[in-house]
Amino acid sequence: MAEHREPATFDAVDLELALGTFQSLVEEMGLSLVRSARSANIKERRDSSTALFDAGGELVVQAEHIPVHLGALPASVAAVTRSPQRPGDVWILNHPYAGGTHLPDVTMVAPVFAGERLLGFVANRAHHADIGGARPGSMPAGARTLFEEGLVIPPVRLVSGGDEQPDILALILANCRRPDERRGDLRAQAACLALGARRLGEIEASRGAGAVSESMRQVQDYSARRVANALAVLPAGVYEGEDALEGDGITEVPIPVRVRVTVSSESLVFDFTGSAPEVAGNVNCPRAVTVSACLFVARCLLDPSPLGAAGCTRVTRVVTEPGSVVDAHPPHAVAGGNVETSQRIVDAILAALGEPLALPAASQGTMNNLVVGSSHFSYYETMGGGGGASSEGPGFDALHSAMTNTLNTPVEAIERDFPLEVLRYELREESGGRGFYSGGRGLVRALRLLEPATVSLLMDRQRTGPPGRAGGSPGAPGLCSVNGLRVAGKSELDLQAGDVITVETPGGGGWGGDL
Repeated sequence: MAEHREPATFDAVDLELALGTFQSLVEEMGLSLVRSARSANIKERRDSSTALFDAGGELVVQAEHIPVHLGALPASVAAVTRSPQRPGDVWILNHPYAGGTHLPDVTMVAPVFAGERLLGFVANRAHHADIGGARPGSMPAGARTLFEEGLVIPPVRLVSGGDEQPDILALILANCRRPDERRGDLRAQAACLALGARRLGEIEASRGAGAVSESMRQVQDYSARRVANALAVLPAGVYEGEDALEGDGITEVPIPVRVRVTVSSESLVFDFTGSAPEVAGNVNCPRAVTVSACLFVARCLLDPSPLGAAGCTRVTRVVTEPGSVVDAHPPHAVAGGNVETSQRIVDAILAALGEPLALPAASQGTMNNLVVGSSHFSYYETMGGGGGASSEGPGFDALHSAMTNTLNTPVEAIERDFPLEVLRYELREESGGRGFYSGGRGLVRALRLLEPATVSLLMDRQRTGPPGRAGGSPGAPGLCSVNGLRVAGKSELDLQAGDVITVETPGGGGWGGDL
């Protein structure tokens, strides 16, 4: 047993060691998950995230993974901490109204103990290619209730006292297509947490009792100081912005997202009063997703480095109206809220702050979600598009922007793992908005089905391109087609072998007038 010692001082060297140690811990957890996962969605696209929390469930550090995952993870940990914790427990959940985001995003949380003393929590979230529901991929564009989107998992112990609970695992797998793939991904998530817990225990053992808790507190306070210093130089004021979703998959009626941003030396307040009420389709957001989008913007403005995350949680305040599209009630469907409405929330905030803070033009503003599947396979992809230009130069091409940060699925992996043939994968020429600096180009992906399958599309920016800034033109809107005929960006299709689906993603907005 390590000899007890109280850290007498905590100097700059200790802080640097703590920062590097904790950041390395969550990055190593992320690599473990990616390397041991079974699905292409996690091992190729890296659609997963990891983070470390203190014993009170407050964020310490997070890996540089997926923004929409990371900003909502504190809500998942909070949901878990409402129950008693025991050594060897691993909690699993995906319930969007109990700490989750949308159903394919499965979260695991594990308490870490040193003897009987709780040190903190390690957590991860991974998007599973299928979690049941009405259509393969668990993201049906026409869903009206949560129950159509897949299996709902409240916070339960998948591992209890170190023992995997076979009944819980069997229940989950019985509701999923490709249960062997789901089992592999779930066990990869559990193994990732076991690694993180082991590493945290080793730190405590090597540095003495109480060292981890003190180091966590110091890292959180340092992050808060960095963020406070950045907040102090932002121009104080109240700024308003608005954007709109292009329908909810049921109708094409625009769905406005309105925000009032109050900047002061103490906080960033995002007030969404006046946004649209919750809708029939699946673009509703649980509050955790709205908070996640606001935290992403806060990090962009205050401290984009890995060291800013904990501090941003302390100064960010989010006001929503229960029953609105940004704070929906159960059992409203939410699959598109996580991936598309989160993007629109970001764009509305950036529209409010764009001129006073001289921000870039809008990036593509959608994740371009494509699901192709059947009873025995499920291919899921989010696709990059054009980045917004700025006063410093053109926008990036084929960029995963705002709330998404995944890789693409390589052509070789698609054709190896799925009955699909990639016909085109290239930049979409002339799609960036014009200006002194042009917006980035979108991309084109065309897939030929080799057997019958269902297709779910969840995409926005199909009618109106991402806005430019300072006189720049909008980027080109996105375009989806089947066998050359345009289809709606939020739609469900039943296709046959030989059919070709083509997705052309939006370009980024241009910056500055033409010269």
